Amino acid sequence: MALPYTHHYDLSFFALNLKKFGSSHLQPFCCLRCNSSVSSSPFTEKHSLQRYQRDQWVYNNNNQQRPSLSCDDEAASCSVPADSDSIRLNDIALQLPELRKLLQVLKHKRESCGGQVPKNGLGDVFLVGTGPGDPDLLTLKAVKVIQKADLLLYDRLVSNAVLDLVGPDARLLYVGKTAGYHSRTQEEIHELLLSFAEAGATVVRLKGGDPLVFGRGGEEMDFLQQQGIQVKVIPGITAASGISAELGIPLTHRGIANSVRFLTGHSRKGGTDPLFVAENAADPDSTLVVYMGLSTLPSLAQKLIHHGLPPDTPATAVERGTTPQQRMVFAKLKDLADKIKTAELVSPTLIIIGKVVALSPFWPQSLTEASRLVEV
Repeated sequence: MALPYTHHYDLSFFALNLKKFGSSHLQPFCCLRCNSSVSSSPFTEKHSLQRYQRDQWVYNNNNQQRPSLSCDDEAASCSVPADSDSIRLNDIALQLPELRKLLQVLKHKRESCGGQVPKNGLGDVFLVGTGPGDPDLLTLKAVKVIQKADLLLYDRLVSNAVLDLVGPDARLLYVGKTAGYHSRTQEEIHELLLSFAEAGATVVRLKGGDPLVFGRGGEEMDFLQQQGIQVKVIPGITAASGISAELGIPLTHRGIANSVRFLTGHSRKGGTDPLFVAENAADPDSTLVVYMGLSTLPSLAQKLIHHGLPPDTPATAVERGTTPQQRMVFAKLKDLADKIKTAELVSPTLIIIGKVVALSPFWPQSLTEASRLVEV
């Protein structure tokens, strides 16, 4: 549900026409069922208790109405109620008072800093890539920026281990998205970044992987620059690089793969068959890496085979790569979808397709296959 608002509103867009969403309509969340498949997730899953503990500051003025969870496992993630859009709007309305208060505090902080205030009075915005999950893969620059931030807007795939590095005086706000539930629309995220940057805050936008690889970082950067806000990008190790290294898969290899191609398995408009690039991607001398491709892999695999990629092409799917909860399956391309279904892999799962997969020590016939490929 996109909400109408203008670019300069001083957080008024969060009110969401509060005549309609007044205090009498604010109801606490009540989790009745827990999804055990994500109870040990290294990431922030939907309405998990970890999320609300981490973002507790933003509900301080709503002690009687703050979200409540009834899960025994503190890390458990709870199912989203049927009317998830109402839940989303309710959550934003509950957060409004503290967001406004923080905005005023940050403005006062900058005004009292004397000569440290930028000439234009605007704060800094950093788009920071946090890698695929392992905090040891963060860059030193990313750690420094994370620890000096005033406000951090973080996505679902920023791991809990990375968030543990945030400074004690900083404020965290979850803006993650999952299939069927967006805690914030992309437009709302843009406006949050703008409002706090205009208040002079140091704002850090945390994104899993690299912010400019399937992370919509380019859209956020473009929006802010059009409003006169300077944006600094700190790259992160994208999942393709981090996970392939974890599995010992070279994305390119002399004589085996002379190029690598990143694909998205997610359709902008939804649907189950967005992968119109399969014809051009069916190159046996290239490595394909598919992000967000769990639901569309059956269609993609069929298209790749139809356009000439051998059915026996080695492939792998890796769930929650580089984290302690990492799981993976290896199979020939024609069998990969069935292997994933049997293993019940969940998002986030990265898919790598190409002859280089057989070079991994985890490939069932790794030694024999690797020797044959090198000889060829």
